[in-house]
Amino acid sequence: MSVLKTAFRFIRFDKAKSIGVTVGIIISTFLIGQQLGILNFLTGLMVTTANNSDAQVWVVDDKSKDLNQLGRLDIRKVNEVLSIPGVSEAYPLVLAGGSATYQNGATASLLLIGSKGPIFPAGPKPANINDGNVLALQNDMAISSDVFDTETLGGTTDPGTTLEINGKRAMITVQTKGVRGFGAPIAYTTIERARYYGNIPSTQINAVLVNCDSGTSVAQVVQNINGTLSGVRAWPSQELKDSTINAVLASSGIAVSTGSLIIFALISGFFIIGLTLYSSALDRLRDYGTLKAIGASNGYIRKLILAQAFLFALVGFALAYILLELFRNGVASTGLVFELSPAVLAVMFGVIVLISTGSSAFALKRIKNVEPASVFR
Repeated sequence: MSVLKTAFRFIRFDKAKSIGVTVGIIISTFLIGQQLGILNFLTGLMVTTANNSDAQVWVVDDKSKDLNQLGRLDIRKVNEVLSIPGVSEAYPLVLAGGSATYQNGATASLLLIGSKGPIFPAGPKPANINDGNVLALQNDMAISSDVFDTETLGGTTDPGTTLEINGKRAMITVQTKGVRGFGAPIAYTTIERARYYGNIPSTQINAVLVNCDSGTSVAQVVQNINGTLSGVRAWPSQELKDSTINAVLASSGIAVSTGSLIIFALISGFFIIGLTLYSSALDRLRDYGTLKAIGASNGYIRKLILAQAFLFALVGFALAYILLELFRNGVASTGLVFELSPAVLAVMFGVIVLISTGSSAFALKRIKNVEPASVFR
């Protein structure tokens, strides 16, 4: 009889303990997945500005390491960047803070992202537009707004909605979906209008968005810019996003709170599963003793316990994954959108298998000392 078949019979025989172990695995897996998903969502908000742009290189001031805290540059830097070998396109970007007042009297802060129309290299991307057309941002007073910011922004973000930004009239002409900022809601517009609403001089920008010539590597263009221009620093888009996430996590309690909850889920799962397996082993001492009496070695018993632990991990993880998908789809309607990649899920499953098999050490230690003769007492 195979070890897995025997392990399944042991699991099926003691249903109460089996349910206890499975529930412990489900709770641990769900908590770990939930926290990783929320962390994924929050880190995405931190770099929304870059995620919605196709720029390969960002040129910012030489002190900035965080997309959410970009300093000012002289507009002439755009032409200087364009003169660098390997640069095919360079567009100015303006970020401006504003206070929005809606028709019902509600107020909210906004982050205005302005770039050159009709290209709009800073976004929004067509795939993220829920209602309207990106070209409508060229209309007089036009800005975008996100459907998930409806409650924050006066109860409506539909195209045609009018409001005031810093006391100046504006109108929503494009509604995005899932384009949300880390803190203030995001509104896209033209670079001229971002300056107008944010009271930013026409000589100042916050970044230069760069695309490279075909056949020229991003690394080479970054090296050319950093080796030629002073007062600025060129970043590959992904590196700037990574730097932003690291900076925000280091300066906030997000990493600590998320990490502590994940550690708590790991520890609680380890002891819940371990003690339940130990209790089950105590109840089945005579059965394990019988196996030894008919010739089963300690190695076979060890494999039997580990096989049970693996089956528990497999079933528990599968059920927890279903619950995670239900949770993910449920919160997506509120704007909390996240994905758990296959690599993350594989790591999670590996951790759960380690917890389950590691917890079986409680039972293994007790069963190892069982004497075959104990079944006759």
